[in-house]
Amino acid sequence: MLLAQPLNIAVMAHLHHPIASPFPGGLEMHTALLAEELSARGHMVTLFAKGGSRTSARLIPMLDAGFTFTRHPEGAAREAQTRLLDEAQRTTLELINEGNFDVVINNSLSALPHLTPPAQPMITILHTPPLPRVTAALDAQIHNRQAGHRVVSVSAANARQWRHHLRDIDVVHNGIRLAEWRVGPGVDRHPDIAVWAGRITPEKGLHVAIEAAALAGMRIQFAGPISDQDYFNRTIAPLLSESVEHVGHLNHTKLAAFLGSGTVFIASPLWAEPFGLTTVEAMACGTPVAALPCGAMDEIIDARGGVVAAGFSAADLARAVEQSRTLNTSQVRASAERFSVEAMITRYEQHLGELVGHGVLANTDMMAS
Repeated sequence: MLLAQPLNIAVMAHLHHPIASPFPGGLEMHTALLAEELSARGHMVTLFAKGGSRTSARLIPMLDAGFTFTRHPEGAAREAQTRLLDEAQRTTLELINEGNFDVVINNSLSALPHLTPPAQPMITILHTPPLPRVTAALDAQIHNRQAGHRVVSVSAANARQWRHHLRDIDVVHNGIRLAEWRVGPGVDRHPDIAVWAGRITPEKGLHVAIEAAALAGMRIQFAGPISDQDYFNRTIAPLLSESVEHVGHLNHTKLAAFLGSGTVFIASPLWAEPFGLTTVEAMACGTPVAALPCGAMDEIIDARGGVVAAGFSAADLARAVEQSRTLNTSQVRASAERFSVEAMITRYEQHLGELVGHGVLANTDMMAS
């Protein structure tokens, strides 16, 4: 499905981190893909993001690259950080209103686009469980989705958490560039190594993955940024050994090779995981997944791609590791092919076209979901 004519699109990113590889998380990767893939389809895309972002779209930096986002600051530091982020997003909205945009994609995590929405039609993408400032804004506005505002969630599991605040939410699963995540010739897959990747924070459950790997008799290597230094120092660092290794924060090329090097990928979310991009990336590399049953895990992992644990303990996860490691690599890859970036962008084009009243041209080859 292709739009009958190109659109002038404003993309609002969140401003915690640059939109650049190596990505701190799935939201940053999603924002990068949206901007680049929509541009590749002929749309005029402007990305409003933090300085240091890299994109093929037009970039307008809204916050200095030297700004360092702090997780869970307290007192005056929290208020100062919130004010800075709000002011930058307020300026973003002003620039959008002054521009000649057809439509806005809100990937910002900010309450401001709901409190003072842009004049243009807008689609908001829900990448997280409900955020207090956003839900307060929605409730204060008695927000029912209007003709000029659509809301999309990256999974049905995540959409269910927002339905108390939003009645009408569509689901568009995240997609990846499958060609960048594949089972390559001569992959050196280690039979006794499990791999893990993500932000190293308590809710990602790395400590549970480490315990599960040990119970399954496997070594574990993990990649990702240390987003919570205190958690890493207190909980993860004491576990490091020849059997538990941090390989660093990897760019996409290195991450693909890393994900393809293990016998099994462990997904260990201890929160309502909204999607789980690394899970799909691992499957695309032919690496079966063993996952805790949190959030969208059982929505995106089918019987070809992995095993969702029956319970939430490390022992439950270890049993899933033992079961999933025997799955067929080709079938695991086939499972991931449900989540192509082409299918994702086509769905977003459909929403954007309907919002601005532009027609679409059907192309059934691109309708895989």
